[in-house]
Amino acid sequence: MVKFSPEEKIQSVKEYLNGNDGGKTIANSIGVHHSMLHQWIKQYEIFGEDAFEKRYTSYPAQYKLDVLNYMNEQGTSIRDTAAIFNIPSPETLRKWKIAFETEGFDALQLKKKGRPSMKNEKKKTLNKQASDEGSFEALQVELDRLRMENAYFKKVECLSSKQGKITKQDKAQVVYELRHEFPVKALLQLADIPRSTYYYWVKNFGRPDPDTDLKELIQSIYDEHEGRFGYRRIRDELRNRGHKVNHKKVQRIMKALGLKCLVRMKKYRSYKGTVGKIAPNILDRNFQAEKPNEKWVTDITEFKLFGEKLYLSPILDLFNGEIITYTIGSRPTYSIVSTMLDQAFERLTDEDKLLIHSDQGWHYQMKQYRHALRKRGIKQSMSRKGNCYDNAVMENFFGIMKSELLYLKEFESVEHFKQELEKYIEYYNHKRIKAKLKGMSPVQYRVHAQQAA
Repeated sequence: MVKFSPEEKIQSVKEYLNGNDGGKTIANSIGVHHSMLHQWIKQYEIFGEDAFEKRYTSYPAQYKLDVLNYMNEQGTSIRDTAAIFNIPSPETLRKWKIAFETEGFDALQLKKKGRPSMKNEKKKTLNKQASDEGSFEALQVELDRLRMENAYFKKVECLSSKQGKITKQDKAQVVYELRHEFPVKALLQLADIPRSTYYYWVKNFGRPDPDTDLKELIQSIYDEHEGRFGYRRIRDELRNRGHKVNHKKVQRIMKALGLKCLVRMKKYRSYKGTVGKIAPNILDRNFQAEKPNEKWVTDITEFKLFGEKLYLSPILDLFNGEIITYTIGSRPTYSIVSTMLDQAFERLTDEDKLLIHSDQGWHYQMKQYRHALRKRGIKQSMSRKGNCYDNAVMENFFGIMKSELLYLKEFESVEHFKQELEKYIEYYNHKRIKAKLKGMSPVQYRVHAQQAA
C-alpha cells in the first residue's frame, strides 16, 4: 500500500476544498481510493494540518473502549469514527472492534513485553557444552555462564520493575557493575550491545547531566497542568518561557521521566424531531473567524456522576476557541440555554455582527430562542440532521474537557465536580495553550489580536 507524506495529504485536501476538481478525480490522480481522500478531508476539517502530523501512540484500553462505545451509540462508520478521533488508520479501529467482540475488554489491553529471548548462537553454544558432560571444564564454563546470566537478568529485572523499559544506558550500567565478576566481552554479548556503546556510557557515567535544569522545568510544567500537556504543548510553553528546545528532545526527556499526557470520552442528544423551525446550515463547516464575536457555536453535553445527571451548555467563540460562558443544570430544560444566552449577550457590542451555530436540538428550534437571536440581530445556523462534523469544534471541546477533567480527576460530590469544572474552564481559557493560536491560550490570543489591531 502506498504511503503518503503529511504534505501530500494536505495538498490533496486543499485541492479538493479549493474546488479545483472532483474528489474521485483527485483520488485517482494520486492512486488512492476516494473514501480515503474523504477521510483526510474530515480529519483536516476537524483538526487542521495537525491531523497529519506523524504520531506514535499507545492507546490505553479504556480509550479504545470509549471510541468503540461512541461508534456504537452514534452509529458512525469505522472510517468516520477514525476521522473524529484522529486515528490515522481505520484498520486500527477495525482490529479493536474484532478483538473486543471476540475476546472482550482484556483483548484491548496492551501486551506486556517479557524477557528478551536467547540468541541462536548462544543456544548453540550451550547445547554444545551440555553435550560434553564428561568434561569438567565444559561443565565449569556452563556453570559460569548460568551464574552470569542469573546475575545480569536479576539486575535488569530490578530496573525494569522501576522504570518499565530498559535502555542501552541501563544495560551498560549493569555490565559495568558486573565487570569484576565476569568477562566484559561475555557480558556485552549477553546484553546485546556493541562494545563502543558500552565504553561511550562508561565514559559519561561520572559526568553531570547537562539537562538537569530542563528536566526539572519540564516536570514542573507537566505537574502545573496536571498531566494534560503532551510534548508539543510543553515545547510551546518552554518557548513562552524563553527556552527554545526541539520537540524531539522534549519527547525524549518526557519518555525518560515517565511523563505521558493523561488523555479521552456519552454525548447528550437533544434532537426530538421538528418541534419548531429548522435554520439553514449557514456556517457550512467554515470554522475560521476573523475577529471575536463573529461566529459562536453551542451545544449540550451530559455527565453522569454519583447516580445523577448533569447537563452542560457552553458557548465557544470560533475566533480563538474561548468559552464565552456556560450554564449547568440537573435537567436539560430550556432555562439552561436561555440563561446562557443572556450571559453571553453581555459580551456583545452594537458593532458586532454575530452568527450562532448549533445542532437541531429542540432548545434551538424553540420560538423563544429564535426570538432572542432575532431581537439582537443575530443570524442562526444549524447542523444538518445527524451530522456531527457540522459542529465539530464544539464536539472536540467536549472530548478534550472530558479527557482532561472528567476522566482525569476524582470527585467527592456533585458540588465538588462543579467547582472543578469552573476551575477547568478558567484554566482552558487562560492557561491551556494551543499550537494553532501560536502557542498562546485563547484569552492571550484575543488580547494579542486586539492590541495588534
